[in-house]
Amino acid sequence: MKLKILLCLFLLSTFYMQAQQITVIEKDSEIPLAGVIISSKNKSVITNLDGQATLDNFTENALLLFEREGHKPIELTKEEITAANNLVYLNARVNLDEVVISASKFEQSKRDVPQKIISLTSKEITFFNPQTSADLLENTGNVYIQKSQLGGGSPMIRGFSTNRLLITVDGVRMNNAIFRSGNLQNVVSIDPLSIQNTEITLGAGSVVYGSDAIGGVMSFYTKKPQLSYKDDLYFKANAFARYASANNEKTGHLDVNFGLKKWAFLTSISFSDFDDLRMGSHGPDVYLRPEYVQTVNGVDEIIPNSNPESQVPTGFNQLNVMQKARYEHHDNLHFDLGVYYSTTSDYSRYDRLIRYRDENLRSAEWYYGPQQWFMANFQLTKLSSSSNLYDKIQTTIAYQNFKESRHDRNFQSEIKNNREESVDALSTNFDFEKQLSVKTELFYGFEYIFNLVHSKGDEEDIVSGVKKPTVSRYPNHSNWQSVAAYTSLKYKPKSNFIFQTGLRYNQVFSKADFTENNIYLNLPFNESKINSGALTGTAGVSWNPNEMLQWKFNLSTAFRAPNIDDVGKVFDSEPGSVVVPNDHLKPEYAYGGELGLLLNFDNVVLLDLATYYTYLDNSLVRQDYTLNGESEVIYDGELSTVQAIQNASEAHIYGFELGLKINFSDAFRLTSQYNVTGGTEDDHGVDVPVRHVTPNFGNTHLIWSKNRLKVDLFANYNGELSYNQLAPSEQSKDYIYAKDSDGNPYAPSWYTLNLRAQYNFNKGLLVSGGLENITDQRYKTYSSGIASPGRNLVISLTYTL
Repeated sequence: MKLKILLCLFLLSTFYMQAQQITVIEKDSEIPLAGVIISSKNKSVITNLDGQATLDNFTENALLLFEREGHKPIELTKEEITAANNLVYLNARVNLDEVVISASKFEQSKRDVPQKIISLTSKEITFFNPQTSADLLENTGNVYIQKSQLGGGSPMIRGFSTNRLLITVDGVRMNNAIFRSGNLQNVVSIDPLSIQNTEITLGAGSVVYGSDAIGGVMSFYTKKPQLSYKDDLYFKANAFARYASANNEKTGHLDVNFGLKKWAFLTSISFSDFDDLRMGSHGPDVYLRPEYVQTVNGVDEIIPNSNPESQVPTGFNQLNVMQKARYEHHDNLHFDLGVYYSTTSDYSRYDRLIRYRDENLRSAEWYYGPQQWFMANFQLTKLSSSSNLYDKIQTTIAYQNFKESRHDRNFQSEIKNNREESVDALSTNFDFEKQLSVKTELFYGFEYIFNLVHSKGDEEDIVSGVKKPTVSRYPNHSNWQSVAAYTSLKYKPKSNFIFQTGLRYNQVFSKADFTENNIYLNLPFNESKINSGALTGTAGVSWNPNEMLQWKFNLSTAFRAPNIDDVGKVFDSEPGSVVVPNDHLKPEYAYGGELGLLLNFDNVVLLDLATYYTYLDNSLVRQDYTLNGESEVIYDGELSTVQAIQNASEAHIYGFELGLKINFSDAFRLTSQYNVTGGTEDDHGVDVPVRHVTPNFGNTHLIWSKNRLKVDLFANYNGELSYNQLAPSEQSKDYIYAKDSDGNPYAPSWYTLNLRAQYNFNKGLLVSGGLENITDQRYKTYSSGIASPGRNLVISLTYTL
């Protein structure tokens, strides 16, 4: 009898040992790691999406090797793993190949992707210490940022901007039906203190993301709730505070994570308060703010500015809240819910407040109402080892609401113009991944998007308080829809050669009713409908002939379908001009190619080169137009030239990017990035510069990192754009530019010297500090109405519990 009991115990023990399940976790972030290869001799297993795997294929005395791209390998025995409660921790490794998601919506090696993708980790974001997500993008050295006001930041990538770039948050498209061709500040709604990592795809991304992804895709992935992989509750909290002197910034942030075996919750709250921004002391005097308008007892007065370097008024505040929940039903099925909310106070559009008419400032007021963004995002992820259709399916359903408004009043006018807009956006995505063979992997998906636009306008008498309706910016209750299917194939015949190709078909519908606005506009039509299809494709290779060389080559097409902003907008595009609706629009198409070369000399010197070219056909541009045969109309009480968005141009955009990294030692390295962009577009038969082609720009960093201290001495620099290099639409904005010797507007070159440092006092306390623009330069980034910060002291504290 005892023998039978002992035998049963032995068998149970053997079964337990064979069925030993482990979890592999990244040491610093404590995030489970998928795709970790666990091997011994000729046997191997791979961890699933939740970092889990069983070790029943290995003998008890086997030495197991754990490997994952971007992490340091480690060898452990089963006995050592058991002693650590079946938890294995891997350390992230710098300068190795990363894993990216944005190229296909599923994890794959960055080395395999034929396009250039810039990745930022949570550690890098923490070290950059950006005030906004626009500033975060600017720190990459590959994205140029334009600002019309302090509460702004419009990215430019490879000669494209605004609605020709796509923004996603946790895989959900942020672009909506009123994303405009003028500068956009929606990226500022994304809280940089809630971001886990960011990926920026340089170049077209329409196969995976559809309309608008012509120049690039900016993908933001926020922090995820962490489950407990022990019997105890997992708890983690981060408290953050920052002060910056140039705009007297005061920011506070708190995030808290509770994790159980199957449930996890994450709450994140951030609040920032900014005063008026101070510009630098050394630079063009034309950027100074010598006076501003103040309304006293209902009377507008021009007040001398006691400090002309203070850009009055530019201050505002912002609140960001995020709540996430995760439920893991079992190993191959989990649910994620995210709720996001962002709002600002009113904030002035500074570039409109510095315009003059004759000897007086033109506007007494020009401000945006609160920019609000709400999103609820539900995601289901399921793994399958038996389905013929997929190995992994990801379903995403999201609702978003965007609200914004514009308010302006001329100097000494009693009439204020108010226009309010909101968009309800619904989206559904089904994305699949299937391993067809050892060498072939298939990605495919389906997408549906629906946008409903609400818009109203009124004229307000500030003396009597009486409001009366007026023309709205957009046709009220207009809608925009998109239906699409895509597929992408990855073929890897050899470990050093990867071929990827893909196709997407998109059908876009929009409908706008102009009946309400025709009371004021008298358009020759009451309704506009667009029903257009677009087929886009991509094909590229990534080839590593040896350890020193990596080639990347990619061809792609992309498109942007006309949205409600293109079809139905009414607004004053510039002093003395008004844009009116146009119901004869077609999609614009981009055809492009890029070639990249990475040279790696023993991981000491790395040289990253890329060149690209894009041809934009049927380009949607703003040009002069006629309305009922008239080239001028009265708009907001002013005689204005009529303009409209039209398929009236074609553009050629090209450029070159150079990245350099020199690792002098484990502790000391140099990095540098430089970007050259050029381009022309057709303007009534004449080639003129493209509006969003930036000056040459770049940065150089000297970084020293040892133990708990990290120091970065760096320079940002920017080339000149002469008057003849400015687009015609920019030449007319003489109020935001410096003047050359002939009195013409131009964008001067500039540079800044900067220093920042970070020190970990212990596991819980992180102190960061920096001195930006040390030489106190007065400068503007290209096309910006607001001057950039002068000398700026930044101090922040982070405490982790």
